[in-house]
Amino acid sequence: MRQVVRLALIIGLALVSLSCNLLGKVGVRTYLAEPFPETLSAWQLFKVERGKLNPNPGVVPYDLNTPLFSDYAEKSRHLWLPAGTSANYNADDVFEFPVGTIITKTFAYPDEKNAGQHRLIETRVLVRGEKGWVGLPYVWNESQTDAKLELVASPVPLSVKDPAGRPHQINYQIPNANECAQCHERNKVLTPLGPKARNLNRDYAYAEGAANQLAHWAKLGYLKNAPAPNDAPKVPVWNDPQSGSLEARARAYLDNNCAHCHRSGAVAGYTAFWTEYTETDTRRLGYFKPPNSAGYTGGRPFDIVPGKPEHSILLYRMESTRPKEMMPEIGRAIVHQEGIALVREWLASLPEDKAAK
Repeated sequence: MRQVVRLALIIGLALVSLSCNLLGKVGVRTYLAEPFPETLSAWQLFKVERGKLNPNPGVVPYDLNTPLFSDYAEKSRHLWLPAGTSANYNADDVFEFPVGTIITKTFAYPDEKNAGQHRLIETRVLVRGEKGWVGLPYVWNESQTDAKLELVASPVPLSVKDPAGRPHQINYQIPNANECAQCHERNKVLTPLGPKARNLNRDYAYAEGAANQLAHWAKLGYLKNAPAPNDAPKVPVWNDPQSGSLEARARAYLDNNCAHCHRSGAVAGYTAFWTEYTETDTRRLGYFKPPNSAGYTGGRPFDIVPGKPEHSILLYRMESTRPKEMMPEIGRAIVHQEGIALVREWLASLPEDKAAK
């Protein structure tokens, strides 16, 4: 019965998409299998004006309490669900989304040629198709009118400024399909990463007014079985001391910058160094844990040495930009000095005699 219902949904979505194409109606189009569109505009998710994405009806913007660092890129995230469907709430992990769901993340930087505008670099599309999630990278053209599907894109040379105004010349790397899987796979299955209760439990400034994202999604019918926001988990904002303790903010930072790989079932799960926010075993968190892989350690003995950041492998690899040594391995070319300062302060605050459980 379940397979019959699933098949009926897939057929229904395909017919809706086909009818929209035939009638020329303006509305989001979802694609469930190859061939996927060569251009982002074919999905009809946005109207683009001067480097700004204006979502079409039903496309909901969202943000995360503590996001992944990506060379100081500015990111905009959007979600669309087929009519009459909802995501199923999960307190600890990513929500269960229906077939046809589209999740996008767009990366942009201030446009040096046009003051007050942004240069769109890439839009990553995750669509839940017939056989599961598919990741598709779309690269924006010079005229900023559309983005083209490039499964193996060339690096984009950029001049980037950090919050202190320091310039950085980088070759911005757009991940290919295999690299998408490196971060998004768990137990050999591709999944989204960000849409979890603890990341989404915050207000967002919607066009119609600010509202809690979990409550807003539930009101739209995009989320079912969700508790009131006060009863849902929430991580602090990593660089806002008013939002949580030093430890909570550092753990939130590691959760969203490291745990996509360093968790059970993920690509670095075999290391037994797991950094999810919900992890409570200090041994698995790296306290006095020697490395069990062939990676670079800088001569340091343990993943984390409480009270001694300069002896911790974690910090050594975060401070590196050398291939095979740096962590995260992909997704950045710059050392995130502000994030490292937070993690260093947390490591220094840990009691030196803290024993692993």
